Amino acid sequence: MSDLPRKAVTRTAKLAALPLGFAGRATWGLGKRIVGESAEIVGRELQQRTAEQLFKVLGELKGGAMKFGQALSVFESALPEEVAGPYRAALTKLQEAAPPMPTRTVHGVLAERLGEDWRELFVEFEDKPSAAASIGQVHRAVWHDGREVAVKVQYPGAGEALLSDLTQLSRFARLLGPLIPGMDIKPLIAELRDRVSEELDYGLEAQAQQVHAEEFEGDPDVMVPAVVHQCDQVLVTEWIDGIPLSEVIADGTQEQRDRAGQLLARFLFSGPARTGLLHADPHPGNFRLLPADPEGKGDWRLGVLDFGTVDRLPGGLPTPIGDSLRMTLDGDAEAVYELLRTEGFVKDSIELDPDAVLDYLVPIIEPAQVDEFTFSRGWMRSQAARIADPRSPAHQLGKQLNLPPAYLLIHRVTLSTIGVLCQLGATVRLREELEEWLPGFVPEDPDEYEEFLDEEEPAAEA
Repeated sequence: MSDLPRKAVTRTAKLAALPLGFAGRATWGLGKRIVGESAEIVGRELQQRTAEQLFKVLGELKGGAMKFGQALSVFESALPEEVAGPYRAALTKLQEAAPPMPTRTVHGVLAERLGEDWRELFVEFEDKPSAAASIGQVHRAVWHDGREVAVKVQYPGAGEALLSDLTQLSRFARLLGPLIPGMDIKPLIAELRDRVSEELDYGLEAQAQQVHAEEFEGDPDVMVPAVVHQCDQVLVTEWIDGIPLSEVIADGTQEQRDRAGQLLARFLFSGPARTGLLHADPHPGNFRLLPADPEGKGDWRLGVLDFGTVDRLPGGLPTPIGDSLRMTLDGDAEAVYELLRTEGFVKDSIELDPDAVLDYLVPIIEPAQVDEFTFSRGWMRSQAARIADPRSPAHQLGKQLNLPPAYLLIHRVTLSTIGVLCQLGATVRLREELEEWLPGFVPEDPDEYEEFLDEEEPAAEA
């Protein structure tokens, strides 16, 4: 694999191989069944082959195809275990690694953007990338002032490739359905496409990262590396070591899982309140678990990377989110329904039963009903099954609800974060974070707040 393949015909052919390959393997599996092999063994091998091809094609193409794979990977906890198992390893690889860009190409970008004497800016520069992602790869280096840095270099032609991939993937969305059962893929692709231009702009990314770095400087829970230098196609930031969250998911202790989960929830809700920005790419490859001090003593901190995709929320998360959560916990069906209608979640042309809407929402917000909640793959699968089953009332009602554009990214980030919490199997004090950071969740009237707490005590005890 040399440079990012950019010819539309080549990339389209590779992407087309995904659904066609699935169909071919299904036929192969049927043949194996006919000759008497166990359905369980054949099914497991079929899923494994599909997962391997998914990683190979998406990883080699990088661009939008790999971005799509990364987005899918945080949702694997919603899949039935017999489907999720073979995909898990292949999709997780997409969060941390991909075939690297050739060294000569990296040097060419650095020379073009930093100048022919670019090596003078560094005391050391490692040609072997430490990570490769959807639109660029990261090299470890030492800046001329002695600081260890991460140098992110954008793939040449990444923008063209991203747009081309996502256009092709949207055409194949219906055929891609069997790869990830129960997931509506087309809206996910459309939303990813909307964010492409921002992620390609390292200037915007540098601004967002520096705002977070300054706000969280000295924070006991969250660490964001500062920006050192930025220009077109190159972003230099301080280097941070730590345990990738994907490794915590795979092999972490329960203490590490719980701490990572708590801090992930804290960052999700505190970030917009403190910076006016929502980090909108919460897959495990973008987080590290860091010891509190160099000797490894004290509590773990969460290191946060990659601010290429953010949602700008000057007032923090919208107050109606907190209002609707609080009123749902109160069981006030009419008030919840009216708020959802006002915000555009229920279109004017549709009439729904407020009590049915409340019944639809209550299981989803179960983690906010208790003092602490253990997220699990089983809980995630039960929620996905309840909403995905065409025979269920929840599925029928969900089809009639609308997601306003202003809430699209918030919705995806929240779902993705919950997916990672379920991958971690973390026990999290979610309501504590909501009370601290989510506008509207705590009533403004102190007397009303006391009543709110009293009403929630039985749920917490249960």
